[in-house]
Amino acid sequence: MKPLRDPRLWRPPALSLRFWPVFRRNLLVWRKLAIPSLVGNIAEPLLWLVAFGYGMGALVGQVRVDGQPVPYILFLASGSICLSAMNAASFEALYSAFSRMHVQKTWDGIMNAPIGLDDVVLAEMLWAAYKAIFTVSAIMLVMLALGISHSPKLLVAWPVLLAAGITFSCIALIFNALAGGYDFFTYYFTLFLTPMMFLSGVFFPREQMPQLMQLASGWFPLTAAVELVRPLFMDRWPQEPLRHLLVLAGYAVGSFWIALALTRRRFTA
Repeated sequence: MKPLRDPRLWRPPALSLRFWPVFRRNLLVWRKLAIPSLVGNIAEPLLWLVAFGYGMGALVGQVRVDGQPVPYILFLASGSICLSAMNAASFEALYSAFSRMHVQKTWDGIMNAPIGLDDVVLAEMLWAAYKAIFTVSAIMLVMLALGISHSPKLLVAWPVLLAAGITFSCIALIFNALAGGYDFFTYYFTLFLTPMMFLSGVFFPREQMPQLMQLASGWFPLTAAVELVRPLFMDRWPQEPLRHLLVLAGYAVGSFWIALALTRRRFTA
């Protein structure tokens, strides 16, 4: 295996439109299981929303966001939809991508055609992001049906959630490249995703945390997504949108480059 400091591993991505057949292949396979997949992806976040939004929301009533009272169900819905984007993208870029890469050897078969590894990794990243936006779109429709929010600014939330899906799929592909088996992903969920879930303002305002934790969590990609999406649910424009978008973009670009280098090293062992 090449040492990670080998500059050939860190060369710029060689990307082309050849990623599209790989993406389309994943889409055609997934269509056979689309309904069970959709139900599985939206059942848990909707359970969180109903149990905590209506159950705990009846006890909490309202929370204050930027000094203004907001119904807890609306507060939770705007955070949980970002959480759903994170989980859907992460699951696809971890378990499903690892199955295709390592267990089923699908990537090896694809690269027998004139398709490079860089295009395969790009296709997997975009496919995971697509699964994320498909999931959150279904959840958003349910939220609209429940009357949680009818803000026209939700149209802007859709591309933000897509950006969040891209970001988390890029991060997850790093761990996909490092994994020797499915058990390895437990570290990612336990040490990375779970702390973000509780510290990024999904379930309670970050202002209630100690100052140091607020400063640290302010640079989490999930926090950036929540800070962009929540005001849109409240029919407001987010504060510091450029900063939060740059956080998402920085994580996405940096993580994709690292994931690509690690995947190249894995396939040149």
